[in-house]
Amino acid sequence: MEFGLRDRVAWVTAASKGLGFASAMALAREGCDLAICSRSDDAIAAAAERIRRETGRKVLALAADVTRKEDLDRFVAAALNEYQRVDVVVSNTGGPPAGGFLDFDDDAWEGAFHSLLMPAVRLSRAAIPSMRERGYGRLIYITSSGVKEPIPNLILSNSLRAAVTNMMKSLAREVAPFGITVNTVAPGRIHTDRVDSLDEGMAARTGKTIEEVRREHFGRIPAGRYGRPEEFGQIVAFLASEAAGYITGSAIQVDGGMNASV
Repeated sequence: MEFGLRDRVAWVTAASKGLGFASAMALAREGCDLAICSRSDDAIAAAAERIRRETGRKVLALAADVTRKEDLDRFVAAALNEYQRVDVVVSNTGGPPAGGFLDFDDDAWEGAFHSLLMPAVRLSRAAIPSMRERGYGRLIYITSSGVKEPIPNLILSNSLRAAVTNMMKSLAREVAPFGITVNTVAPGRIHTDRVDSLDEGMAARTGKTIEEVRREHFGRIPAGRYGRPEEFGQIVAFLASEAAGYITGSAIQVDGGMNASV
């Protein structure tokens, strides 16, 4: 299938590894030029070099913590200066700490608000004028399967990613007349460093081995395994494509059938 992404410009945040990197790589393989960022200068530079080497696409890489408005503003300004437009935004941020309701004070809740919701708001606000001018735009927010079925011990993620999902649904209706689609992608157990960390935490809490924890998860996933990051990235690339122009306001689950809800 021809995705129609050649020479499009995509911004991807938290892109040095995991789901962000997989999304950036998939978009570059389909012909996008990129602006990518993460908190680590060395990590994002290494990610950019790998993408350039494997795809031949242009990649602007910056160290930026998107939970900080000044860093995000700097990333947006650099990306617009480099490419003069944006066609695709993939808003991704690292997950907040695991824990239950009584584990977190006001500062933790405010931190989750600034790390999960506000980057999506600010990136979208920065990108929509360029997208609207050209009659084409794709806003894609990476959330979690916890927005459909809350995940135990992830109260912060469950709450604030649900806020992103409802913002997406509202915004999609506003910008659809201008050729802009807005969707979320809700990963289940995709094999990333984040999932490894959660499995290690569960093993420590329960006294089980990591292998036992994973076998239990596999038993709840109809596909019988964790997803691969590149499988996730390909879904993001499809949603960014011309082929997905009639998909908007949707929360797409990528979870191997784990979530039982409709």
